[in-house]
Amino acid sequence: MRASRENQGSREGGEDRAPRENRPSRDRSYNAYKAEGEKRTSSREDRPERGDRPARESRTGRPDRVADRRGRSAAPEAMGEAPNYTGLKRYSNRDKSKRSEDLSADGQLRLNRYIANAGICSRREADELIAAGEIRVNGEVITELGYKVQPTDSVQYGKKNLSREKLVYVLLNKPKDFITTTEDPEGRKTVMDLVKNASKERIFPVGRLDRNTTGLLLFTNDGELAQKLTHPSHKNSKIYQVELDKPITKDDFQKIVDGLELEDGKAEVDDLALIGNTNKFLGIEIHIGRNRIVRRIFESLGYEVVTLDRVQYAGLTKKDLPRGNWRFLTEKEVIRLKYFL
Repeated sequence: MRASRENQGSREGGEDRAPRENRPSRDRSYNAYKAEGEKRTSSREDRPERGDRPARESRTGRPDRVADRRGRSAAPEAMGEAPNYTGLKRYSNRDKSKRSEDLSADGQLRLNRYIANAGICSRREADELIAAGEIRVNGEVITELGYKVQPTDSVQYGKKNLSREKLVYVLLNKPKDFITTTEDPEGRKTVMDLVKNASKERIFPVGRLDRNTTGLLLFTNDGELAQKLTHPSHKNSKIYQVELDKPITKDDFQKIVDGLELEDGKAEVDDLALIGNTNKFLGIEIHIGRNRIVRRIFESLGYEVVTLDRVQYAGLTKKDLPRGNWRFLTEKEVIRLKYFL
């Protein structure tokens, strides 16, 4: 039992604390209290020796695991024998067999792992969702723990379709001379060559950048997020730095701000600004995602785009990301893209 607040004194300063010999002992004894309200009377000398005390199993009904471990660790040394590590091997084999049960040879995957890979929750929490009837497989509610999902099965949590793979989000600072495609029959360099070691899961680029356009490109296997970022209704913002072959005039600058009519409709920009004093470098913010839209805006006015670099994408920036390198998105970045963009 803890000493009363009066006996403890001040914990912060320490000057009001009672001398150690006068403070009530906090050592525990299994027969220290004989009746409710009776104060502790037995001293350290009056307590039974440890060897005379009843075993934990007789006191609580549970085996004395501490004593068992003590005996196991002391016995080999006392007898001059080498320690036995078969217990560690047993746990290791158990873990391997458990992992092999999650994914079978024919591609079946335990349902709780499927849900965890989809980024919904942990595997333990997934078991709770399954038991509560929150998960559907091919439209049918599944409550069986340990249920295995076929590669072709459709799994739903509420109205959300889940992916059997762990969701991965990779941000690349794309260099020139790489085309944005998953494969190229002509054998040209693709952006997939740059992120091939990022994940064992199959990821794909969200949107595209021209071969000679550099800058931020996002890769993921989250189809729902990819659709959100590319659909025009979400008005995903992108900022580019543009270098022109000649200075832009004041009139042409204003035409772009007002919106230009191109062959496939009006091109409206969200913001336009000059960088430096040469009038050849500009920053342009745009949310429309039509093919080569930034280049076509300036080409329609007689300018050639010398360099085009995407410096910001959906709020993601190139900070601490050198050209040609990639990084994983942070948890905060993923949450913002999925729920607050």
